Amino acid sequence: MDIKQLIYLCNLERERHFGRAAEASFVSQPTLSMRLKNLERELGLSLINRSNNFDGFTAEGERVLAWAREIVSVYQGLKLEVESLKHGVNGTLRIGVVPQCSVSLPLLLKMVSNRYPQLDYRVAVLSADQLLEALTSHTVDVGIGFFELATLRELHFQAESLTDNGVELVYHPDHFPQLDELEQLRMGDIATLPLCLAEPTRYFRRYLDASFREAGVTQRVILESTSIFQLLQGVQVGLGCLIAPAGHLLPEMNPDLHHRPLAIAPMARHAAVVIAEPGRATPLSQHFFDEVRRILSEA
Repeated sequence: MDIKQLIYLCNLERERHFGRAAEASFVSQPTLSMRLKNLERELGLSLINRSNNFDGFTAEGERVLAWAREIVSVYQGLKLEVESLKHGVNGTLRIGVVPQCSVSLPLLLKMVSNRYPQLDYRVAVLSADQLLEALTSHTVDVGIGFFELATLRELHFQAESLTDNGVELVYHPDHFPQLDELEQLRMGDIATLPLCLAEPTRYFRRYLDASFREAGVTQRVILESTSIFQLLQGVQVGLGCLIAPAGHLLPEMNPDLHHRPLAIAPMARHAAVVIAEPGRATPLSQHFFDEVRRILSEA
């Protein structure tokens, strides 16, 4: 057994396809298949359900895969530690983020880059549940999203809470001038407005839908999308209004848009920056987390 075999196994879990796993591993598909078969032969276990295509892992394969994730994570952490000892903090940090969290991620990354200019970032947009799974399986180094704090404590994650600045309605005053007359909006004030919202599986959207139900208000969603860019374009042309966590959007990007706070019950989950527990977090993620904690404490 060697580390490459375990990396191939983890890549196969992520890609769910032999060809794509081979590309991610920078080897040919026959080489990847041969190395995984050698691993099965060495362990004396069938790890992968094979038909004409990848058909998931066996029960034994799932157990071995859990260990493989841990070993690969430690191995990658060791490589990063060696690089940081030789060259300082540099490398690529894998970040998982939920859409519409209560922080502007690029702004946060820019502030961290002032301290660590050699740090690069690969960002994956995930649902809240996918993000927790990605953190648990070590497929991301840092998670930024909405979490249940009790769950984070049980799993021994390090977490730095983000400030909850409430929720706001974003609109174009040329199309909705009546909203400029209100300092703060209530749920009833937006009952007749066309809304541009994230699709219903996202945590923030589920939170909004529940808040509308509790207020006895039926909302009109005119545009639904997984893309915040598409939602903002809908707001810009006057198709509808966007509801977002305050602080999520950079006002400078859309100077024509206005923002009004919305009176709404707070979310059950908490926005936070999360990494693995001390000793298991990668060196890059620990440096990033410590710098984020410093930045937030001075804000």
